Amino acid sequence: MAENGEEKLLAVARHIAKTLGQNDTMADDILQIFSNFDGRFSREKLSEKMVDDNNPRGCAALERALHALDRQISQYVALDHPIWAQTADSSAFLDAIDGLIRTIRDWSPMAADKSVGACLVRADDLMQQAMFRVEDEFRSLMDRGAESFELSRSNHESTGNLSFDSDEDNEENEEGLLNNGADLDHQIPVAQPVTDYDIVIDALPSGTINDLHEIAKRMVVAGFGKECSHVYSTCRREFLEESISRLGLQKLSIDEVQKMPWQELEDEIERWSKAANVALRILFPSERRLCDRVFFGFSSDADLSFMEVCRGSTIQLLNFADAIAIGSRSPERLFKVLDVFETLRDLMPEFDSVFSDQYCLVLRNEAITIWKRLGEAIRGIFMELENLIRRDPAKTAVPGGGLHPITRYVMNYLRAACRSRQTLEQVFDESNVVVPSNKLDDRRASSSSMSVQIAWIMELLESNLEMKSKIYRDSALCSVFMMNNGRYIVQKVKDSELESLLGDDWIRKHTAKVRQYCTNYQRSSWNKILGTLKLDNSSLASNAIAKSMKEKIKSFNSQFEDVCKTQSSWVVFDQQLREELRISVSRLLLPAYRNFMGRLQCIPEVMRNADRLIRYSVEDIEARINELLEGGRK
Repeated sequence: MAENGEEKLLAVARHIAKTLGQNDTMADDILQIFSNFDGRFSREKLSEKMVDDNNPRGCAALERALHALDRQISQYVALDHPIWAQTADSSAFLDAIDGLIRTIRDWSPMAADKSVGACLVRADDLMQQAMFRVEDEFRSLMDRGAESFELSRSNHESTGNLSFDSDEDNEENEEGLLNNGADLDHQIPVAQPVTDYDIVIDALPSGTINDLHEIAKRMVVAGFGKECSHVYSTCRREFLEESISRLGLQKLSIDEVQKMPWQELEDEIERWSKAANVALRILFPSERRLCDRVFFGFSSDADLSFMEVCRGSTIQLLNFADAIAIGSRSPERLFKVLDVFETLRDLMPEFDSVFSDQYCLVLRNEAITIWKRLGEAIRGIFMELENLIRRDPAKTAVPGGGLHPITRYVMNYLRAACRSRQTLEQVFDESNVVVPSNKLDDRRASSSSMSVQIAWIMELLESNLEMKSKIYRDSALCSVFMMNNGRYIVQKVKDSELESLLGDDWIRKHTAKVRQYCTNYQRSSWNKILGTLKLDNSSLASNAIAKSMKEKIKSFNSQFEDVCKTQSSWVVFDQQLREELRISVSRLLLPAYRNFMGRLQCIPEVMRNADRLIRYSVEDIEARINELLEGGRK
């Protein structure tokens, strides 16, 4: 009933306009009066019946509206200076565009009418002209606004215009922040070092952002959202890419990164890490905020624009990390690969928060993929370290049974790696690395993946050293070699994070091995000499005893001299261990020698030739022992 009543009311209004309107203009004016008087008398409803009745007056009204709008819009489209230079001009232009949008919207339901359809085609052409001009104005505002940008902290405290010094002397600074460039013809904001990331960039003045929003709103409503997004992203992408370039990061392909000399690549990794932190923690969030303000109310257009702005720079950063991930597995690369891995890991929350929309999902997923690939690279480097140990040949013996270079290299390498223990534990825990169970203690089943990995490398090193020890023909020197390397290994473990990874049981076990090597050395070198000092049964005849004692002292002199001469070039690098060995040998040999000399002095036949037979006093023996195992040093 209400609808019938409204239709009757509209019919009455149309009849009045048709009856009293002596011409089209008068009828149109009457319709306008009704429309202003009551919202139910909209122009669309009042004109609908007249058009349906083939009344040309409605179409004439549309033509007059388009003519007026054409006159207004065309005068601004033809201006040879920026429309937004004057607030009055920009407001009038936007009002005219709003009028055109309303006209197209109101008359579009009647587009099937031939006359109305022709008018709407003209309206679309006029809208396209207007959009071309506002697109230019949009671009101009973006360019002009970038020249007057300012930096502000999140509490809106201005930091003023800053300058970036890219000199290598400043490379120790941890991070950078964008500021003005030095090119007067084309200034683009770039970076200077900062100590924290609690900062955002207001890359455009607030007034400019409001103007851009008003333009973007009209373009999106008019169906030109993609064009607006393209202009916006082109301008902001240039800003972003130039800013990252000013941070010192080169645009390199994956192939170029892999061909770069390692020393240069190390420096590039440092620059990459700084640039990635600035981009993800400052630049991208600032661009996200700017997009949301310019395209406020149009989230899809904001998301698309943001993705287009940041995609190139993000891909540049991720491609570099990917090049590192798929590069050489050489062990010396571990620490820089760890730097890249840790940088991406620490930035994952930023990737999640900044790239949270549907358009950026592919970028976030790519970051996660490359981060995991870096973890695989780290595990691959440890596998290469294992292969390096296995392949290290047992060809040349280390002089004097000293410390082997492979021992020093592996232990210092593992100590340095353990400074990134938390990261390595994360890397190994995320893997399914299987270590041969027959090579490790069953108690390690409950250990962390990294503990198992380190223990396995230690097993490989020990096996390699045992193979190398077989090069020595002298069993005593073989024991010295294993003693030296075993002692060094235990010391390095106890003096680092390796101690907590391998555990007290491991240290006790390998300390006992070192003691066993010491015992083996002592037996191999001195037990035979000690046997020459063993006294015979006193029941023998005196002349037989004298003869036996002469032979024993001669044998002792010869063997002791040979041992001292041979071991003068041997070395025990650890001073404490060397002193312990000397004390142990002295305690073994000196009492026996002292007792032997006491017995010798009771035999007159021997003492008549004492100067010729007795070469060493007890003190001489002790002095010679204290000169041993120093590698020929006096």
